[in-house]
Amino acid sequence: MIANPQYLNPEDYLELEAESSIKHEYINGRVFAMAGSTDTHNVIIGNLFVEIRSHLRGSGCQTYFTDIKARLEERNRYYYPDLLVTCDPRDQETSTYKRFSKLIIEVLSDSTEAFDRGDKFLDYQTLPSLEEYVLVNTKQQRVEIFRRAERGLWLLQSYYPPEPIELQSLDLRVEFAELYADVVLEDVTSETELEN
Repeated sequence: MIANPQYLNPEDYLELEAESSIKHEYINGRVFAMAGSTDTHNVIIGNLFVEIRSHLRGSGCQTYFTDIKARLEERNRYYYPDLLVTCDPRDQETSTYKRFSKLIIEVLSDSTEAFDRGDKFLDYQTLPSLEEYVLVNTKQQRVEIFRRAERGLWLLQSYYPPEPIELQSLDLRVEFAELYADVVLEDVTSETELEN
């Protein structure tokens, strides 16, 4: 992400973002240009969108990916999650951002993984509506799901094939074969191979 040092209030950010050809995330008055994504990233998000959208059809819940922002009022942030689900009718009041996400999914990349696991996850935790935060790996078939538990704790469950991935917030099981269908995993070169 590339930072713009000029301070913007949220209203100005939303106005500029509506006209921009480049997506920017907003963090407490500063905007950050987002990097592009890869084939792997896009295919995974597409696969997830199809699975989740089919499951939720007619439920009143909506599934959004890539171009809809998550608004985090308590932290004064707007992020573009890879995929989000909202079941709150109040989210129908805004067309470019949602405030009541139930599920947020991020597909990891080298450039965003630390942020997705760290500060961004801490920011997402301020959403009272959020039940699950999902991280999908692009180098191996692995999914990590953080679930909100009692007293503000978040519990982590990792999934590997052949067990299905359980999105408890949606009462949905996704098979790894569906999630990673037509995906070429990104190349992982071990440190030992680099040293030789």
